[in-house]
Amino acid sequence: MADRKSEVNGVSGKSNLLIADFDPPKAPKRNKYAFACAMLASMTSILLGYDIGVMSGAQKFIKEDLDCSDNQIQILVGILNLYSLVGSAAAGRTSDWIGRRYTMVLAGAIFFVGAILMGFATNYAFLMVGRFVAGVGVGYALMIAPVYTAEVSPASARGFLSSFPEVFINAGIMFGYVSNFAFSKLRLELGWRLMLGIGAIPSIFLALGVLGMPESPRWLVMQGRLGDAKVVLDKTSDSLEESKLRLADIKEAAGIPEDCNDDIVQVTKRSHGEGVWKELLIHPTPTVRHILMAALGIHFFQQASGIDAVVLYSPRIFEKAGIVHDTPQLLATIAVGFVKTTFILVATFLLDKIGRRPLLLSSIIGMIVSLMSLGIVLTIIDHSDQKITWAIALCIATVLSYVAFFSIGMGPITWVYSSEIFPLRLRAQGCSMGVAMNRVVSGVISMSFLSLYKAITIGGAFFLFSGVAAAGCVFFYTLYPETQGKNLEEVEQVFGTFFRWRSTQAELDRKKEAEMVANNKAQS
Repeated sequence: MADRKSEVNGVSGKSNLLIADFDPPKAPKRNKYAFACAMLASMTSILLGYDIGVMSGAQKFIKEDLDCSDNQIQILVGILNLYSLVGSAAAGRTSDWIGRRYTMVLAGAIFFVGAILMGFATNYAFLMVGRFVAGVGVGYALMIAPVYTAEVSPASARGFLSSFPEVFINAGIMFGYVSNFAFSKLRLELGWRLMLGIGAIPSIFLALGVLGMPESPRWLVMQGRLGDAKVVLDKTSDSLEESKLRLADIKEAAGIPEDCNDDIVQVTKRSHGEGVWKELLIHPTPTVRHILMAALGIHFFQQASGIDAVVLYSPRIFEKAGIVHDTPQLLATIAVGFVKTTFILVATFLLDKIGRRPLLLSSIIGMIVSLMSLGIVLTIIDHSDQKITWAIALCIATVLSYVAFFSIGMGPITWVYSSEIFPLRLRAQGCSMGVAMNRVVSGVISMSFLSLYKAITIGGAFFLFSGVAAAGCVFFYTLYPETQGKNLEEVEQVFGTFFRWRSTQAELDRKKEAEMVANNKAQS
């Protein structure tokens, strides 16, 4: 009887186990250590955000004080993006040599020098030197923050944590807008210099904070420091089992035998970026080519759809709409920064719940509608001899809706997606190419927007941006696989079939389901 009872319990236990296996897994708690690391790393992005925000308002005062033309102003505003190419181009190799962490410290130090030079600038040429130095620092920060965050984050929270750089870019923009308003009442020659120079302060605290972070576990493995990498992975993973799996995946990518568990090992594969450019550009596999198209494409469309034109020149846009005084312009600009920051915070919580594709596609569709509406409203205002109050209100509303839709998807997903799709051996250089594309397009847009709207009207400029966004929507829909929930080494399996990625994904899902069924049968 006792045997019969235990047999029944055994069967019941098996039954319960099988049912539990098919229950949806409980979401793991946020890893606080990984959260803190990602936040500190991403704070370096605040440097770019502050510069974008502060230049939107400071340009008016610089133009008046230094007697600059519109062409000089648009070059001054946009040139930092091109200067940042120097930093982003060097950051990939630098981070492979000295590590992700010290590269972030270097970014903060360079930006500090640039901000000081801009704050003490006595003429246009001096100001351009400061812009160059600050731009190099921004390039370093933009490339390394998403890479480090993706490499330190557990798969369950990678989208959430990898969106932090965009969060802090927006926070920096907001601080820049507030700085414009706060110093706008000072003497002309003092106000704009304080706006630019005060940007040196956060870079000091950022550099010091980064020194308290651990090094990227993937970089440590590439240097053969398995013991140090294991310590970091144990702290940043949701469980010890996940930590072991992540370490095994990284060891495989680095060419280290699975049974090798020494604290220090000799790495036979390239660990300092040698030959990576050849693999990326000269002899790419179909997988690498697809990944490269996706990474460069998302960075191109993020900027070519006009976000920096709106953020950098929002006072000009509001002036064209009929808001002629400085204070209301700056207050409306602060509203833009507030909405942008609020919606990026919403996006961080949706990335790992909804997925990358749904957010990206809904975001760009909303941007297209907003840009079309803004173009129509500005055209109506342009052709009217009277002040149209409803059109001014609608202009402000469409600008706010545009930045809201951008921040809910296109803004953060660009950095998340491009940092998680590259294989480990190509990640630093691949991400630096993405940043280079981002900054080149941003520089072209911001250095030509004033000339563009004078040539085709301000409404026509936004019709053009809406057309670019529509092309981006088609590009994303056809070529971009979902990456939510996949570890960084699994992601690259979906790439390589280009327009047929859906069938590849379906095949991988069938294999995964078959493995789960086989495992459940083995357990039973």
